[in-house]
Amino acid sequence: MTADEAVLVLEDGSLHRGEAFGARGRTLGEAVFATGMTGYQETLTDPSYHRQIVVATAPHIGNTGWNDEDDESARIQVAGYVVRDPARRPSNWRSQRDLADELARQGVVGLAGVDTRAVTRRLREAGSMRAGIFSGDALSDATSMRATVLDSPEMAGADLAGAVTTTEPYTVPAVGTTRFRVAALDLGIKANTPRMLAERGIETRVLPSTAHIEELLEGGPDGVFLSNGPGDPATASHAVALTSEVLRREVPLFGICFGNQILSRALGLETYKMRYGHRGINIPVVDHTTGTVAITSQNHGFAVAGEPGSRVSSPVGTVHLSHSCPNDGTVEGVTCEDVPAFSVQYHPEAAAGPHDAAGLFDRFADLMGSH
Repeated sequence: MTADEAVLVLEDGSLHRGEAFGARGRTLGEAVFATGMTGYQETLTDPSYHRQIVVATAPHIGNTGWNDEDDESARIQVAGYVVRDPARRPSNWRSQRDLADELARQGVVGLAGVDTRAVTRRLREAGSMRAGIFSGDALSDATSMRATVLDSPEMAGADLAGAVTTTEPYTVPAVGTTRFRVAALDLGIKANTPRMLAERGIETRVLPSTAHIEELLEGGPDGVFLSNGPGDPATASHAVALTSEVLRREVPLFGICFGNQILSRALGLETYKMRYGHRGINIPVVDHTTGTVAITSQNHGFAVAGEPGSRVSSPVGTVHLSHSCPNDGTVEGVTCEDVPAFSVQYHPEAAAGPHDAAGLFDRFADLMGSH
């Protein structure tokens, strides 16, 4: 073993050897692949990737370096990072430092120089699985490293929102005249979400995931927002109960990604773990109400169970399973027909990514305006 050798060990026993990238040591998490060809800084700082080892399918990573403006949270959130061919030096006028240096500075263990296509094919065929990256003093024999991976917790049953939520409430003011005020439950919110709300004249008060209904509705907000976030929605009983109370009071509500799963569970729908999930910035979604298709940014490993396009009963009336992904037929959004609430499984605040879904923030504003 050389000083810079590193290895990715999957729980099925497969090993992928390469070179250390970023910090040296050991990291454990769920191995997933992300297909975006741009926006790696936003991916790495997205709280929805907490406790996941992200395999980048784009072969060249690091070309644009790292800056202090594009973070989606206060730190890198991924458990580890696997790339094929890291840039030898960044080349972008906004770059302030090298990606590898930033990974090392934040203690994120990575791996470079591996066949990420081969890793991705294995994850597509066998499904996302527990994994570990080992380098430096953490390197040992294959049997011992795999045993360490198998001792790590699975993503199913993981309650992770508390690890990424804000500890104190904070407010992001509207740009210009304040049209509406929204209370956002932070389950792993991305920085671009309140920014996009602000551009529409919406003031956003962001609250910890542990907030109670009195805190959430303090001051009489015009609407409630459920953010994206990591983990298994089946563990988020507090957020689900909170959402049920918001629905009962008929306060306009909008949820995205993890928030879509929380709203769905509050409506009596079930969620399940997908084989390898959706993680990319080119995923099509069909809106069954309008018949239109949007290209979207997504990052989720759990989904809502149900028949896309169907209508089901809930404690607050009829629910339309209003959006789906034509690639695999998964539900991608729900719309309540008797109370003012809707959600989508994707990211309308996409950064970097397509902006087809940005109009959902306007739809939320219209919903608040009509109530």
